[in-house]
Amino acid sequence: MSTALALVRHGQTAWNEEGRLQGSADIPLDATGREQAAAGGAELAGRQWDVLVSSPLGRAVETAHIFGQRIGLEPATPMAGLRERNYGPLEGQPLKGLSEPEYNRLHAGAEPEDEVAERGLAALRDVLEEYPGQRIVVVAHGTLIRLTMSALLGQPHPRLANCEVVDVEPEMLLNLQAA
Repeated sequence: MSTALALVRHGQTAWNEEGRLQGSADIPLDATGREQAAAGGAELAGRQWDVLVSSPLGRAVETAHIFGQRIGLEPATPMAGLRERNYGPLEGQPLKGLSEPEYNRLHAGAEPEDEVAERGLAALRDVLEEYPGQRIVVVAHGTLIRLTMSALLGQPHPRLANCEVVDVEPEMLLNLQAA
């Protein structure tokens, strides 16, 4: 059995639907998000998994529980390093209709992208260390996954849809750590 790692963005929340800056605010899944998680879980059920890990934020935890029902696993203890990027007091602000300068100003007070990426890489290394040789599903957040994958690949990674699955070669994480 070889190690496998899949990153999955949580299901939709009301703030996703409204186009609000969500970040580390603990916003729950909405009905659509629960449906997305059920569909994503059904997709994951077509593959063999050993471990299910999530961010500690409620939307990721709930998505992981729905996945777990489909793939026959109880989620492990949530990992703090998988939290979404912190945008501070700007969380909840609407993003729709902002000009590029307004958008950039909104993000200026956020947790720096490079720190988010390094936190994401460290969390994934911790997951691999804690579950060696296992096939692992990690439920986290769009920006965390995008920035982590961008750092891992050395090029920008596209935005993820809710419950989109991104397969990661575990060796890439280990090779990046060794470099």
